[in-house]
Amino acid sequence: MPLRGGLALTSVAFHVDQLWFAAPGGIGTYVRELLEALPRVDPTTDLVAFHSRWRAPARGSVAYGSSSVEVPGSIRTLYPRWDLFARPSLPQRLSRCDIVHGTNPAAVPPAAPGQRLVVTVHDLAFERFPELFPRSWRWLYRAGLRAAVQRAAAILVPSRATADDLLARTRVDPDRVHVVPLAASLPSTPTDPAPVLERLGIPSPYVLSVGTLEPRKNLARLVRAYRGAAASGLPHALVLAGPVGWHPEELLAELAKAGPGRIVRTGALAGKDLDALYRGAALFAYPSLYEGFGLPVVEAMARGVPTIASDSSAIPEAAGTAALLVDPRSEGELTTAIERVLADEDLAARMREDGRAQASRFSWDGTAEGTLAVYRKVTS
Repeated sequence: MPLRGGLALTSVAFHVDQLWFAAPGGIGTYVRELLEALPRVDPTTDLVAFHSRWRAPARGSVAYGSSSVEVPGSIRTLYPRWDLFARPSLPQRLSRCDIVHGTNPAAVPPAAPGQRLVVTVHDLAFERFPELFPRSWRWLYRAGLRAAVQRAAAILVPSRATADDLLARTRVDPDRVHVVPLAASLPSTPTDPAPVLERLGIPSPYVLSVGTLEPRKNLARLVRAYRGAAASGLPHALVLAGPVGWHPEELLAELAKAGPGRIVRTGALAGKDLDALYRGAALFAYPSLYEGFGLPVVEAMARGVPTIASDSSAIPEAAGTAALLVDPRSEGELTTAIERVLADEDLAARMREDGRAQASRFSWDGTAEGTLAVYRKVTS
């Protein structure tokens, strides 16, 4: 494989800014897991992490912070200039790499002459639901998408649904779009989750939903659906796990209302605590309006938790036939699904078994292998 400068291995400048974000979300998981999986799958790949200037260490990434390359400037100054002008150039250590991998579509780093640019576009929610995004980030995502379509040798997407969205909304060459699915990321431990649940104040039994508290996750509607089930005698609590994102006003207003049942917010959780929360749940509910993949669905199914999920966007690809899929805009369907799964132990048992089998189809080593195949293609 002919590479720049006659190198014997592929060198990749890998953008890791998402690890510093207050709510890293699914993109943060993607960056963290792929950063570890790529050299594990192919030790000959020289991976050079890089980031913009931050005042504090990255969240959960101390091991990367000391060895990564800092690009002068903050995201406020770098991202718009990268997207619009492909400037300023990356430092020399990065410009010598064969590939520049932009892992967040809001920021498309400039590639030097002879380099290949690879960009991961996780979803097109900013186009499908623009009103749900802060104006500045909506602008960055749109500018970054245009830059990726114009400049990238390859665009990675986590699902066929996202690929179809991309092809429908841009003029990108289909041959440059590559579907590389994601996988469960939390370590699953065999320990009893009860001590963690007690420490967090989680009552049993409970229905769990995991994700950043933002409008796209459709949690206000889930709260109303849950209260409909609680009014009929459902003894379970509802647990919402995840950090506050943008525009949480509708959800917070709904939570402030009086209603049947009990609802617990945990905020952001460390990996072991979140794993325990999954393993202790009687049911997992994920009514998101739109996802590029749907990582929490795979996380829940990997732990044998019966799962209710949206029948839209990429979620059916992640869930397969193992989850009970519902219209996320129908509170009635959500209520009925919650009541049905929790009342039918035979159904729940089948869903546990099918969920584990479905989740086993995905792995981060598989994600790394698919990514490496794209790296090889663009440098051959």
